[in-house]
Amino acid sequence: MTVQQDAPGDSDTQDLEVWIDQDLCTGDGICVQYAPEVFELDIDGLAYVKSDEDELLQDKGATTPVPLPLLQDVVDSAKECPGDCIHVRRVSDNVEVFGPDAG
Repeated sequence: MTVQQDAPGDSDTQDLEVWIDQDLCTGDGICVQYAPEVFELDIDGLAYVKSDEDELLQDKGATTPVPLPLLQDVVDSAKECPGDCIHVRRVSDNVEVFGPDAG
């Protein structure tokens, strides 16, 4: 399945962002295995998103853009996450398109 088939709408023109709910994170690190450019485990054993500059974003609800070449890896991370804590949403309207609250 291609990214275009998996993503709602036209993924080439949609800006997406991802965030992790650390209250639900189990620290399995599956997200880091799929997309180490986007996710990282911190010393507390929980996963966080990283900025475009590779900086760990530890503020609650911190988001980072989803680079189009990594979209499928980020989506797979959200689907496989045992804690159901990875949320991917459209920037334009804050609608979750992948993750536990996706419609």
